Amino acid sequence: MISNTVGRKKYDNIIKNIPLFSDLSCEEIELLESIIIKKNYGKDQIVLLEEDTSNYMYIVYAGKVRVVKQSIEGREHIITIHKKNDFFGEMSLLDGKTSPATVIAHEDAVIGLLSKYDFEQHVLGHEIIRRKIIDLLCTNLRESWAMIKILSFDNAEHRIMAALDRMQEVYGLSDDRGVIVNVTLTHQQIANYASVTRETVTRVLTRFKNEAIIQILDGKKILLTPKFYERVKASW
Repeated sequence: MISNTVGRKKYDNIIKNIPLFSDLSCEEIELLESIIIKKNYGKDQIVLLEEDTSNYMYIVYAGKVRVVKQSIEGREHIITIHKKNDFFGEMSLLDGKTSPATVIAHEDAVIGLLSKYDFEQHVLGHEIIRRKIIDLLCTNLRESWAMIKILSFDNAEHRIMAALDRMQEVYGLSDDRGVIVNVTLTHQQIANYASVTRETVTRVLTRFKNEAIIQILDGKKILLTPKFYERVKASW
């Protein structure tokens, strides 16, 4: 359930920082900001259920959300994680079909909801934005290819390395010690991302830490050291 609606002023000007909307005029951006409904979601709260028909495009104003696919056994497989200024749900507005995944607040988050009607009236009418949506669909396809690459490894260690490598591509922050994966994930969530067991993730990450391939920082974020990239290069 949604906890409450958020006031406008604190999160104004987010829209103009999103590349999809960057070509809109100041007046058009102001109009969008006025019609987007902003809502609070607590950590692990469901934002969008897989079986729900989506009537909105969703924009991450604060926090992070994870997109997951639930197995028959109820196991959560992480497809991707959206951060501030990311958006999702636009494909359902384009083809009228339900989203093939569930979206969950990965941490406390503020999400903006843009209705299908307003999306069609104020977004799709711009040719430049339509072209950007095509680029977005290509990006989503590349994301799918990245997941296929991770799952193609029959070696659990390589799957975990591929998952970490993908995370640093999307969430990486350069550091003089290496690259920080700027998202907090539990061992179970990494296991869900790489489709291995939590015990395997714990064992592999412990070994990586002992071999100085990674470091565990405050907040449980992972630092990938130069040795990580040497291992990746030697592995595939």
